[in-house]
Amino acid sequence: MDFDFTPEQKALAKQVRQFAAEQVAPYRRESDVRGSYRPGLLAEMAAEGLFALRLPEVYGGRDLDAVSAGIVLEELAAADLSVCFPVLNAALVGGVLAANGSPEQLEEWLPPIARGESVLALGLTEPEHGTDAAAIAARAEPDGDGWVLTGEKTSIMTTAYATHALLFARTGEPGPYGITAFYAGLDGVEREGLQDLGCRSGGRGRMVLDGLRVGPEHVVGGVGRGFGQVMRGFGVSRAMIALMAVAVGKAALDEALAHAGTREAFGQVIGRFQAVSFPLVEHVTLLHAARLVAFEALWRADVGLDPRETANMAKWWAPKAAVDAAHQALLTLGHLGWSEDGPVAQRLRDVIGLQLADGTAAATKLVVARRLLGRESAP
Repeated sequence: MDFDFTPEQKALAKQVRQFAAEQVAPYRRESDVRGSYRPGLLAEMAAEGLFALRLPEVYGGRDLDAVSAGIVLEELAAADLSVCFPVLNAALVGGVLAANGSPEQLEEWLPPIARGESVLALGLTEPEHGTDAAAIAARAEPDGDGWVLTGEKTSIMTTAYATHALLFARTGEPGPYGITAFYAGLDGVEREGLQDLGCRSGGRGRMVLDGLRVGPEHVVGGVGRGFGQVMRGFGVSRAMIALMAVAVGKAALDEALAHAGTREAFGQVIGRFQAVSFPLVEHVTLLHAARLVAFEALWRADVGLDPRETANMAKWWAPKAAVDAAHQALLTLGHLGWSEDGPVAQRLRDVIGLQLADGTAAATKLVVARRLLGRESAP
């Protein structure tokens, strides 16, 4: 069993770490206050190949394995969690398109994604349907040889920046087999930003599909097959989100450990007090273990094994561990941690959102329970 990365993966991590240190981390606070990325950041990320990670080389992609994509997101999240979402969407949505599109669709859709010209959103969640995504109410009504989409999507990351979205709408019977996926441009689609506790520059918002017309060439993978396509994608994306959470928690703990090694009280650095150092050790341990579970899930995907059980384990555990770690880091720094002038308060605000993204703890535990017990014996 090998727990080391390949030389290529180490070089990739170094490249992204340097980019994040120079072009992302210095602007984290400014972006959070402004509620948007700094101008030019998305173009710089595209030039680094960050939107081409999982796309086939023939369409301008880098054709990286899942572990390598996880490494990239981990490095970015340590600098600023908010910048991960367009990269994650390019990997998830781009992967769904690459696996289900026709050759003509891929030739048209994938190169602009790889170049960063098409910024992607995943249009699944609705005001009344989040965890129960198979019950979505947005409809696609036949119109000539195409479809007209109506309904609302909400809690969609990158809404503020997206040029295209993978939109899910009901074309048939209730339940998952009546849902179709459409890949469409968002010109003319009404959008509204949401005011969030954290990840304020991530562009989360709502979209109103008021008669958006799409042609048959926009259908991805066939009518009635949309729900299964995105659920398979979550087997990888949930593990990537777990790594993003771990990176945020670890960054907060690094701040706390540095503080514990220099801050003095009662004649010695506070790290010498077990009440300070032992909780930090516990959180470092829990994050380390969560990271291994997440990378195991990505490794399983890369070698052709089913990653879903492990990915869902990582998805419920890692964000909780990261929130707890960031909270402990804030307490360790005391008034310095509580202040928004420091980095820990923002990290805590940001990472809480990952307990909701791509499935709550309850939803992911349900997946694991059904795989362990079978559907007839599980919730």
